[in-house]
Amino acid sequence: MTRKKIVVFGGGTGASNVLNGLKHFPVDITAIITVSDNGRSTGRLRKEFSTPAVGDIRHVLSNLSTLPDEVKNIMEYRMSTYSDLNGHSMGNLILTSYFKKTGNLKKSIEYMSHLLNIEHTVLPLSEDYLTLMGETDDGEIIEGEEEITYAKKHYKRLFYKEEFHVLPEVLKSIEEADLIILSMGSLITSILPHLICPDVANAINKAKAKVIYVCNAMTQPGETDNFGVSDHVNVLENYIGKGRMDAVIVSNNVMPQELLDKYSTQEQKDQVIIDYDNIAKAGYELIESDLLTTADGTIKHDTLKLSSLIFLYLMNIK
Repeated sequence: MTRKKIVVFGGGTGASNVLNGLKHFPVDITAIITVSDNGRSTGRLRKEFSTPAVGDIRHVLSNLSTLPDEVKNIMEYRMSTYSDLNGHSMGNLILTSYFKKTGNLKKSIEYMSHLLNIEHTVLPLSEDYLTLMGETDDGEIIEGEEEITYAKKHYKRLFYKEEFHVLPEVLKSIEEADLIILSMGSLITSILPHLICPDVANAINKAKAKVIYVCNAMTQPGETDNFGVSDHVNVLENYIGKGRMDAVIVSNNVMPQELLDKYSTQEQKDQVIIDYDNIAKAGYELIESDLLTTADGTIKHDTLKLSSLIFLYLMNIK
């Protein structure tokens, strides 16, 4: 039986969380990851070696690996030393070494996937060195993904500083997909960096695949303050086309008030409200369940619960 094909868009922990669960199901996954991160180890390597960002790619590869956790943990290990290696993750160094040897990020990811026994495909959005730019509501231009996040402002426009070329394999995977997932994560720095590419947005708009969004559990300071579920979808459909969203997955957990107060006070984040009336007017399917866990004192999605819902939705597509 031919496996159904899923394409996952994202960057950082959001996409990794989705993929960590989906890899256990009988599907073919293509993860498409942003390459404009300029923070921490990734940012230093970008500056020193003029490479696309590898940090989000490394994190996704670690979560897709079928090797024992002891091996995967080495990928995530960060050096703690007095030298220039301080703060660098082992996986970032390996990926950068592959890139400097091959001159090709896609090929470097293939080598790393073989090393980590990964059964699925990971693609960079582009092979280009890209700098994410944001224009705020008051007209300020902010340069750099990290700076955009830390500014905690609302953006009316995102764009890349450089000319960019979307990897052809990215567009091909969209065309062949049965399901396209826009993963949870920062709307501004994880999902929209894909959709501001006209070729990607047009391909999603025209694709035969269903499009599903895994909505964030919490708002992002400045960027999505007071956003409900429908507000997130409205932003996405501004790029992929109105009415293009087929379904949205949300969590309906009632979180402990003490934990919500902690998030609000310390991180200026609030739980995303499920605005049922607006969702009903928009017409996309709402899939809700108790998907969140607070086992480690933080609010995050339960990977297996989430991936089970996604797989069930995929199997019911006609």
